[in-house]
Amino acid sequence: MANKDGSNNDAGEESSPLLSKQVVEEDEKKKLDGKTSRETTPEVAASPEVCTGTGFGWTADGLPLDQGGVVGEPMGRSQWDSSLLACLGRNDEFCSSDIEVCLLGSMAPCVLYGSNVERLGSAPGTFASHCVPYAVLYLIGNSYFGWNTLAPSFSFPSRVAIRRKFNLEGTCEAINRSCGCCGSCMEDDVQRERCETVCDFATHFFCHACALCQEGRELRRRLPHPGFNAQPVLVMIPPEEQTMGRGA
Repeated sequence: MANKDGSNNDAGEESSPLLSKQVVEEDEKKKLDGKTSRETTPEVAASPEVCTGTGFGWTADGLPLDQGGVVGEPMGRSQWDSSLLACLGRNDEFCSSDIEVCLLGSMAPCVLYGSNVERLGSAPGTFASHCVPYAVLYLIGNSYFGWNTLAPSFSFPSRVAIRRKFNLEGTCEAINRSCGCCGSCMEDDVQRERCETVCDFATHFFCHACALCQEGRELRRRLPHPGFNAQPVLVMIPPEEQTMGRGA
């Protein structure tokens, strides 16, 4: 028994260096992996991250960004294609469309509003679902109050959506850029967005027809109408008449 125990101990002693060697190699690999991971963590921590929407900067696709860009640099705002009081638009290739927008905004604002939302949303049935409620509010406001007082509260979100989608300059930013009297509202993104939303509502309430026309001119220059998107049509052409030669 002693010899057997001794032989077993000798076998264990002979096998232990191999096991210890494997353990040492595994420990070295773990140390190297831990070292490389510690070296890469500062770079990962320093790499820019896309924010989770805490701020209210807006890109051209309508995505909120905290600093206005992925790399942390502020993103510049775009100007509206035409001013609020440019009733006839600009003398370019959209001149006839601008005249049409002016006529619709003056005589049938419900049609212009429905067309704007349809072009912005690009979904079937959007025109009727927005034009009909607008027309009802327009008739009630003119009948009971003498002017259009109810429809602007229904239509002003379209101006907010256009401003955010194309990253356009708001009223507060324009006033701050011209005279610098709204600087306190521009410091915080949340406060700035609230101020811009209030200004969008005020623009629709006090200059409703001009606001609809400005939005219509902007959308017609930036987005095609959904009805103009032609679908590809597969045309089947029959084969030509074939004859067999007699000599074959």
